[in-house]
Amino acid sequence: MSADLDEDGLSRRPPGVDDATVEAVGKLSEALETVERARGALYTFHQLIGHADLQLGQACEMLRAAGHPTVAAELDHDLVGRNVLSGRWTFQVVDEFDDGYWSAFRDHESAVRGQLMQGVRHVFEAEMKQSRRTVGHPDHDAVPD
Repeated sequence: MSADLDEDGLSRRPPGVDDATVEAVGKLSEALETVERARGALYTFHQLIGHADLQLGQACEMLRAAGHPTVAAELDHDLVGRNVLSGRWTFQVVDEFDDGYWSAFRDHESAVRGQLMQGVRHVFEAEMKQSRRTVGHPDHDAVPD
C-alpha cells in the first residue's frame, strides 16, 4: 500500500517502516477503536440502568399511591438499588473496566505505535485514503484547505 504521499500532505509513514508493519499496527489500532465502541456501549448500559432504577423508584411510589403498598414494598425491597453484578452498581463496573482492560489496551496500543511507527497515528488509513481518492476531484482533497 506504500505510495509517494508527500506531495498531497498525506504522508505519515515513518522512514523504513514496511507494509506488513503498517498493516499490523493499523489492525491493532482498529482493535482499540472497537474497544472504544464497547466502552461507549458500557457507558450507555450504565446510564440506562441508572435511569431504569430511578423509574422503578417512581413506579413504586405510584403503586403505593394507587393503593398497592405490598407490591410496592416488594419491588422497593428487592429491586430498587440492586447490584447489577455481585457487589457492583454499574459505576463500579465502568470504573473497573476503565482502570483495567481499557487503560491497559490504550497503553499497549500507544507503546506499539511509539515503538514501531514513531507514535504516528492512522498511517494505514492515510495510505488507504491516498489509494482510493481521485486526485484533482474537489471532494477528494488530500487535506483541508
